[in-house]
Parts: sequence; structure tokens; C-alpha cells
Amino acid sequence: MTRRWLPYPLLSAALAATWLVLNQSLSPGALLLGLLFGVLLGKAYGVLHPPKARFRNYRTAAVLLVHVLHDIVRSNVAVARIILGGARDEVHSGFVAIPLELDDRHGLAVLACIITSTPGTVWVSFDPSAKVLLIHVLDLVDEETWITTIRQRYERPLLEIFQ
Repeated sequence: MTRRWLPYPLLSAALAATWLVLNQSLSPGALLLGLLFGVLLGKAYGVLHPPKARFRNYRTAAVLLVHVLHDIVRSNVAVARIILGGARDEVHSGFVAIPLELDDRHGLAVLACIITSTPGTVWVSFDPSAKVLLIHVLDLVDEETWITTIRQRYERPLLEIFQ
């Protein structure tokens, strides 16, 4: 009975919590709407019958998380230096095409989150037939370094985790 109303209980709870955080309120109305949205959107997601992720290597995921957090902090500092340091004329932004082996949809979604949450980089597009990722880099010094970094630091662990 519970699975029928809450096919994805963690998703429903996360959606309800997000609603409460966005509203910055724990009033009865906000709680009721949050729960209602959580349940309804969880059910709507269940109707789509999403494929299950095959999560294989928790140790590699933990190491990847540490690397990502480190890179986010390092990138925040680098972007702050560019913006606050006034060296914007010396910054050369550009696009980098990165060939990938990764084709698991969950792994690609995680890679998109990693790249987009790291300041100074944005996931632009992914061509699934050619398996080429296009990113934009705020301060592009060496294209090969970016390709190597994305493939070794992020793609390799994601292959271990999801494929």
C-alpha cells in the first residue's frame, strides 16, 4: 500500500524538504503543500518507470566525491581571483570537445552535475552518437589539460561506478 502512494519515498522527502527550504517556512500550510508536492511529484516520476542505476563501487564514489569537493573549492578561488583581481583582459575563455567512453545515463548525469557545479566550467552539450562532450571553460589555457582532467579525474571513476 505504501509503495503505491510513495513509489520513491526518498525523492518525495527530498522534494518536500526542498519546498520547505525554498519557502523558508515551517508553517502548517507550507508543510502541507510540501508533503502534497512531494507525494504527487514522486508518483508522477514513478509513472515514467525510470531505469534503475547500477551503482557498483562505493569506495571509488567516495574518492570521487573528495576530488570533486576539492576541485570546487579550488575553482572558486581561481574564479574569485579572476573577478576580483581585475585580470579579466588576460582571460581567454573557450570551448573544449572531449571524447568520452562513458555512455551510462546515470554516469553522464553525475558528470554533468560535476562539471556544472565547478565554477568556471559549464556543460554545453553531449553528442551521444559521437560520444563527444562539449564544455565551456572560463579560463582556457590548455585544451589538452582539460581533456585529460575530465577523462582521468571524473570519467574513469564514473566508469568504475556505473558500468
